[in-house]
Amino acid sequence: MSDLDTREWLLTNGLGSFASGTVSGVRTRTYHGWLFAATNPPSGRTLLFSHLEASLEVLGNVVALGTNFWGNGKIERTGYDLLRSFDINPVPKWNWGQDNWQLTRQLLMPYGLVRAGDEGQGSRGAGEQGGRGAGEQGSRGEVAESFSPLPLIPNAQFCDRILIQYRYEGSHTAILRLRLLIAERDFHHQQTASQELKFSQLLGQQQICLQAINSGHFGIPWHLRWTQGNYQPDAVWYWDYGLSEETKRGLGDKEDLYSPGYLIVTLQPGDAVTLEARVGFPDSVSGVLSPKTFAEAVEAEQERLSQIFGWREGGRGAGSREQGNNYESQMPHAPCPMSNAQYPLNQQLLKASDQFIVYRASIAGPTVIAGYHWFNDWGRNTLIALPGLALVPQRFDLAKGVLRTFGHYCRHGLIPNAFPDVNGEPIYNSIDAALWWIETLGLYLEATQDWEFLAEQFPLVQQIYKAFVGGTHFNIQIDATDGLVSWDAPGVALTWMDVVIGAHPVTPRYGKPVEINALWYSALCWLSQWAERLSQMEFGDSVRLTKQAQRYAQQAQNVKTSLQKFWNPHLGYLYDTIEPDDRRNFQVRPNAILALSLHHCAFSEQQGCQVLDLATASLLTPYGLRSLDPGDPEYKGRYEGNQEQRDRAYHQGTVWAWLIGPYIRAWQRFYPQRSLPFDWQPLLDHFQFDAAIGSISEIFDGDLPHTPRGAIAQAWSVAEVIRHIK
Repeated sequence: MSDLDTREWLLTNGLGSFASGTVSGVRTRTYHGWLFAATNPPSGRTLLFSHLEASLEVLGNVVALGTNFWGNGKIERTGYDLLRSFDINPVPKWNWGQDNWQLTRQLLMPYGLVRAGDEGQGSRGAGEQGGRGAGEQGSRGEVAESFSPLPLIPNAQFCDRILIQYRYEGSHTAILRLRLLIAERDFHHQQTASQELKFSQLLGQQQICLQAINSGHFGIPWHLRWTQGNYQPDAVWYWDYGLSEETKRGLGDKEDLYSPGYLIVTLQPGDAVTLEARVGFPDSVSGVLSPKTFAEAVEAEQERLSQIFGWREGGRGAGSREQGNNYESQMPHAPCPMSNAQYPLNQQLLKASDQFIVYRASIAGPTVIAGYHWFNDWGRNTLIALPGLALVPQRFDLAKGVLRTFGHYCRHGLIPNAFPDVNGEPIYNSIDAALWWIETLGLYLEATQDWEFLAEQFPLVQQIYKAFVGGTHFNIQIDATDGLVSWDAPGVALTWMDVVIGAHPVTPRYGKPVEINALWYSALCWLSQWAERLSQMEFGDSVRLTKQAQRYAQQAQNVKTSLQKFWNPHLGYLYDTIEPDDRRNFQVRPNAILALSLHHCAFSEQQGCQVLDLATASLLTPYGLRSLDPGDPEYKGRYEGNQEQRDRAYHQGTVWAWLIGPYIRAWQRFYPQRSLPFDWQPLLDHFQFDAAIGSISEIFDGDLPHTPRGAIAQAWSVAEVIRHIK
């Protein structure tokens, strides 16, 4: 496997559905497949369509174009040996060939929010494609007015589908065989062949409808259709695919896939065949699948992105065909370096950022997938990522919608850290999500001057304030002696360092964490400013608001004084926590940098410079900040092994890419005249050429060579780069 190109690609559709795989085509993860459909957006992700196994016959010579790794260690690699190039933009594109022929394959997952009646019109821009997912058993909900990553779509419904196009060039007629590999399983688990699991197939005119039947229970119906070719039923199981990345992670690493049959397509030079896999039974509103469908869908996606980000028409945007990131190979050797001069970096980053913006059916509003492949949306992550995902690109309606939705679910002064599916309850296991909500609201207001929204949300701001002062869940309360936020609850971890193994947090951080109290100070400063502004704008009782502004300001000053308790003069750094028994935790962690990076900062210039100097020496890497100083006895420099081993390393030295944003903001505050001691190039090379091509990983090893780990595409990693890259 070592010489196969296992870098990954990712397609998403705004509903939580996705497609993903590797450059070489070998499946290395449980999360690799061409249609993971979010049956309850963005949750309920189910693998329906794994892939098409292709072979090409020219002049009687048949070559297999697949690349597979089997559970017995055998590698089938003919496809990779024939792979000449791979592009990522505007869509993933593979090019196989020999002297007398070449075959290309392109994949596209169209945006999933569509308007009834228009769904077959692939050339329409985003927000104007439409229709029910073919044969969906009724719509799975309507787009609420608060969901505004794009203009409101009347009567919008959901459509999960993927388009595939093969194009042949050569000197002679060719025969393309496409064997269909399918599944019906949750995206976290593998499929195993059994007598109880069967698949029904109903063949129609250039289409086949498929549905799993497991122990008498019917699965999700979906169908595949094509523009030309003859389908041959030929049911067979393919056993024992090996999933090497899952082996490394100590998880299930074997998969069985079912094939109901294969498609035979005769291709003349210049011919193409287009296929579409779509959730639901076939119906009449799906539109005609034609040779133009794929190009029209690419154009529609280009237009959608252009509308969102204001890219000029005809410019070098995400869709310009000539701008593709071309992984020209001397395949199967390592890809050659490529140039992105024709494809602006900022547009690549914005395109990547859009993959995380999704619609959540249970709240009828927008949210942010924390990362792919396995994360759902998380309150803390969303709020930290929102400035980069929405404020910098001026997606102000999106930011407003997320803030309003999250605020709606505030209970007892806490913002959910995780939203439920339909009829479920939010999870409120976070001390800082509510404080990040206030901080992000402040940044939104600074960017938009939307004071009417402030007037709307100010009662909620006061509710959070009163809950923290009066005490709320997890013994979260303000210490009356110093005005600092404290908490103490066994068996949970409420800060962003939140791993719990069994009932034991790895980094418990009970008591008074430094960044939580820095957020509390910033929140009080915001409250004082907002009360004063509202009093001047006559949005309420001006006398009462003025008095509140004064009280908040005085409380902020008291907290600023108390924050000096975190100063460790011997180390020139901030204590990470003041524990419930008043002991200080002196570990060097990046939470001190978070405390320096907020809009309002309570620490002096001298303190800030000393903290930055030590963090630069011990935590800074080319990919972000380590979560613990390598000199600490608890430091773990590699994030690998089984689940428990990885959990114990998660916040004990692992590098977090998103932390580069707070570091830069702190540096610019305390060293405004000095160059940033950080070279962007390694992280940008990672974004363009490594791991998930066109995105940024969640974490990296603390030790050299800082191997990327965790989720291959992480929202706050991308968002923080967008905030600061020039």
